[in-house]
Amino acid sequence: MASKKRVAIVGAGSSGLCCIKCCLDEGLEPICFESSDDIGGLWRFKEHPEEGRASIYRSVIINTSKEMMCFSDFPIPGDFPNYMHNSKIMEYFRMYAEHFDLLKYIRFKTKVRSVTKRPDFSASGQWDVVTETDGKRESSIFDGVLVCTGHHTNAHLPLDTFPGIAEFKGRYFHSHDYKSPDEFTGKRVIVVGIGNSGVDLAVEISHTAEQVFLSTRRGAWVLHRVGGGGYPGDAALTTRSNMLLKRCLPGPTLNWLVESRLNARFNHAHYSLKPKHRFTSQHPTINDDLPNRILSGRVLMKPNIREFTATAAIFEDGSQEDNIDAVVFATGYSFSFPFLGNCVRVVENQTPLYKFVFPPHLEKPTLAIIGLVQPLGAIMPIAEMQGRWATRVFKGEPGAPPGIVRVGTRRSAGESVRARYVKSPRHTIQVDYIEYMDELAALIGVKPSVTSLLLTDRKLAWEVLFGPCTPYQYRLQGPGKWAGAREALLSQHDRILRPLATRPVEDSSHAAVPLWLKAVGLMALLAALCTYL
Repeated sequence: MASKKRVAIVGAGSSGLCCIKCCLDEGLEPICFESSDDIGGLWRFKEHPEEGRASIYRSVIINTSKEMMCFSDFPIPGDFPNYMHNSKIMEYFRMYAEHFDLLKYIRFKTKVRSVTKRPDFSASGQWDVVTETDGKRESSIFDGVLVCTGHHTNAHLPLDTFPGIAEFKGRYFHSHDYKSPDEFTGKRVIVVGIGNSGVDLAVEISHTAEQVFLSTRRGAWVLHRVGGGGYPGDAALTTRSNMLLKRCLPGPTLNWLVESRLNARFNHAHYSLKPKHRFTSQHPTINDDLPNRILSGRVLMKPNIREFTATAAIFEDGSQEDNIDAVVFATGYSFSFPFLGNCVRVVENQTPLYKFVFPPHLEKPTLAIIGLVQPLGAIMPIAEMQGRWATRVFKGEPGAPPGIVRVGTRRSAGESVRARYVKSPRHTIQVDYIEYMDELAALIGVKPSVTSLLLTDRKLAWEVLFGPCTPYQYRLQGPGKWAGAREALLSQHDRILRPLATRPVEDSSHAAVPLWLKAVGLMALLAALCTYL
C-alpha cells in the first residue's frame, strides 16, 4: 500500500484548521506548525501584541454573520449571536477542532524557518521544510505545503508620508497595538484611516476621549451590520438572486441604486463621509455606530493630514487641530512570506497567484497560499474552499491547473475584480464572494446546480437562489458532499432568529412577499439564470 502524501500546513488559525480537515478528507497526512501555543490566529485575543503575529483588541466583534462565516459542514450553534465577539469565535473554532479531532495534527510553539524545493522538485514536487522548536531546528520532507499565515501580521505604518511626525510630542502607534479605550480618557485623539478597524477604533475611543478626529484621504461608503427588517446585512445582501440582478444592471445604475439606499439612511455628504469614487470602486466600511457618533459630535470627520507639529495636526484643507494627545494609524497591513524565499515574491502588496492560490511559475502545483484574499464577505468559507481545491490538486484529482506556467497569468473572474477598484494596497487581493466561491467550486465539482434543483427539489432551489449564499450550498453535491447540507440550508433562517428570541412576543408583521410578486421575480431571475448557467 502506497504511503500517504505528507502536507505541511503553516499556521493554525481559521485557515489552517480547515486545511487540516481538508487534508484528512482527501486521505493526506497533515502536519500543522503553529508558532504560538494555541489555535485561532487573528481571533485569539492577547493582552500584549506580539511582533509578527496578528493582534486584535478586547472588544472586537466580527463583521460577518455566523451563517455566512461558518465552515461548510459544521454550522455555528443556533443560540450563538449572529455577529460574534472574538471569544465566541474562538469557542466555535475549539468546537470545530474537537469535533473533527484536529488538534493532534498541530505542533505548537513551532516556527517554520524555511520552505525550499528539493533537488528533484521538477520530478517529485517535494519540499524541504525547516522548523524550530525551543531553539532546536529540524528538517522534514513534504509532498505539499499549505501556507495559512493570513495578511494581518505586518503592520503598515507609512510615517514617511506624514511630515513632522518625528517632532510630534504625543503618542502615535499602529492600530495593531491598540487594546482598550481606557488610556484615552479625557484626551484629544486622531484616528487615521477609514477602513473597518479605523472606524471601529474611532467609535470606541469616542466613548472615553474628550474628542476624536477621524482622518481620511478618500472617504467611504458605510454599510451596517443590521440590514432591512433587522436581518443581518450580509445574509440579506449576499444571495444568488442579488448577484444575478447585479449582473443585469449597468454599473452606473447599480452604483446609483446602492448609493441612494445608503444615503436614505444617512446622507454621506452631510456627514463629510462621501467619497469621490462610486460604491463598487472601493471595499465599503461596515459600522452601525459611526453616524450616531458623528451626529452627537463625539467623532469629527477630517481630511488627510498634511503635516504635524509638536502638538497639532494640520490637514489638507488648511484646518488645524491643537493639543492632540495621541494618533492611531489604522493604515492597514502588508503581507510577506520570508520563509518561502524566492518561491513567492511580494512587491507592493501584490504577488502573482493563479486564482489567488497557486504560484504560477512552479513546475509542480504543490505549494498553495490559503486565505490571501480580501472579500466583501467572510473569509473562512473562502479559505476552506481554497483548501478543498488545493488538497485535491495535491492528491492528483481533476481540477488541477493544466500547466501552471502556461495559464498562470490568465485573469480569472476573481482577479479581474481588482480592475474596478481604486488603486490601494487594500484592494490588491480583492474578490467578490459568490463569484469567487463559484469559480473554485466549479473546479472541484461542487458548484450547486440551480436548474437541476428547480426540477428535483423546488423548496431547496428557492433557498439556494433567494436565501443567503451560505457555505452549505457547496456541500450539496460532488466531492465532500455532506448529508446534512440540505437541512442546514432549510433551517438557516431559524438559526439566525433563534438568538434574538429572548422574550416571547406576538409577531404581527405582514412582511411575507405576495405569491404573484414571487412569480414575477422568479420569471425575471430565470431569464438571467439562462445567461448565468
